[in-house]
Amino acid sequence: MNDHTAERPYQSGRTVRTLKDYLLLAGKGMMMGAADAVPGVSGGTVAFITGIYEELIDTLRSFDLAALRLLFTEGIGAFWKHVNGTFLLVLLSGILLSLLSIARVVLYLLEHYPVLLWAFFFGLILTSTWSVVRHVKGWGFGTSLAFFVGGLSAWIITSMVPVSIQVSSATLLGSGMVAICAMILPGISGSFILLLLGMYGPILNAVRQYDILSLGIFATGCVLGLLTFSRVLSWAFHHQRRVILALLGGFMLGSLNKVWPWKYTLSYTLDAHGAMVPLEQSNVLPDSFAMLTGQASWFWPALGLMVFGALLVLVLDRHNS
Repeated sequence: MNDHTAERPYQSGRTVRTLKDYLLLAGKGMMMGAADAVPGVSGGTVAFITGIYEELIDTLRSFDLAALRLLFTEGIGAFWKHVNGTFLLVLLSGILLSLLSIARVVLYLLEHYPVLLWAFFFGLILTSTWSVVRHVKGWGFGTSLAFFVGGLSAWIITSMVPVSIQVSSATLLGSGMVAICAMILPGISGSFILLLLGMYGPILNAVRQYDILSLGIFATGCVLGLLTFSRVLSWAFHHQRRVILALLGGFMLGSLNKVWPWKYTLSYTLDAHGAMVPLEQSNVLPDSFAMLTGQASWFWPALGLMVFGALLVLVLDRHNS
């Protein structure tokens, strides 16, 4: 995304792709899936830094009454073109493939080498913040306020202690709507929102027990959330572009509170498999981490992975320019 395109909204449905482009798109979907598997990292951040974010929200927004009319009057071909179906199919295929493969590796690293994994994401998100805000031309009161509100909101959300709510059809539907909105919003993780709502364990339990009814209600909430929130985001990008970029940049910056590599766990909860999962954590300095936990701080390898994550964003930013 260069300075010129930063001032011009994405034109949905007009991108012509080759087979190589679709393979790259599938790869971006796999990166999104791997990120979404980690409570604290948003797949929307990956979509943004890989240059497909606006096309994604415009595509989701295109599922409307006009699409239904095209389906029944002109057939599946016209409908498919209207909703940018090939783009969405390839992207979702990449996300699904990632959840079945790469995401497992990411979760393994999160369990056994959390400092190193968080360090990589910290460098990636920190530089992504710069990548976003550098496209905000003409900073003023409105954009500065949006950046501050975004940063403060993300910081507060990532500092909250998870609650426990009763699982019901209403809470399953509502948590699906809220979590999916966070998942497509750069800087805020949908899986972390589920954790805050006390629904992360129940959803994992439903997956483990093949509870089709609960998963169906949750999925319905996700669909409703996507169809609603994508319209808000699409309108914002087309009418308040500088403000929304500043807001998203603030979200990313504030989310660094969650991905700081060195954490001291204050309390735990149990997941669907009965394993202990950190519930409340405090960010500490590397030396304090080693002293409090008795574990190696991995300072230099972590710093190297921060730099690698930052360089990866710079390469992607240059590629998308």
